[in-house]
Amino acid sequence: MPAILITGLSATGKSSALHELARLGHRVTDTDEDGWCEWAQTEHGPGWVWKGDRMAALLEGHTEGTLYVSGCVSNQGKFYPQFSAVVLLSAPRELLLHRLATRTSNNYGKSADERQLVLEQLETVEPLLRATATVEIDTSKPLAEVVAQLVATGAAGRSSA
Repeated sequence: MPAILITGLSATGKSSALHELARLGHRVTDTDEDGWCEWAQTEHGPGWVWKGDRMAALLEGHTEGTLYVSGCVSNQGKFYPQFSAVVLLSAPRELLLHRLATRTSNNYGKSADERQLVLEQLETVEPLLRATATVEIDTSKPLAEVVAQLVATGAAGRSSA
């Protein structure tokens, strides 16, 4: 059964999309929640990584329907072979800054340092994500359109599984 990774920078809409997918009855896992990640030394320096055993168990234990997993960590590429699709959510710089300033469900991005880091990642990390993604969705579209594209990606994964 297909597993779809939804990745992207902060404020691209990963959590909103995942929430809507869950509301529609899809199986979802948000790896920003406690227990999925740990701070570790990586080849590129310290950063958040998925707990390998927990992620492997999730992906290996998935047997029905489409599983949508969201997250953006430095070791996610290690798990790409287990995903039917890697979907990059992206948005223009100005929209990211607006979302960071106005969102109420997450405090990340409220400080100037955090916003600056997101802008730096837009230049350094997002191109790496884009190079390895199988699908890119511009989240400046309405959430319903973004979710429809994610559902279609999951359906395509089911037909090729």
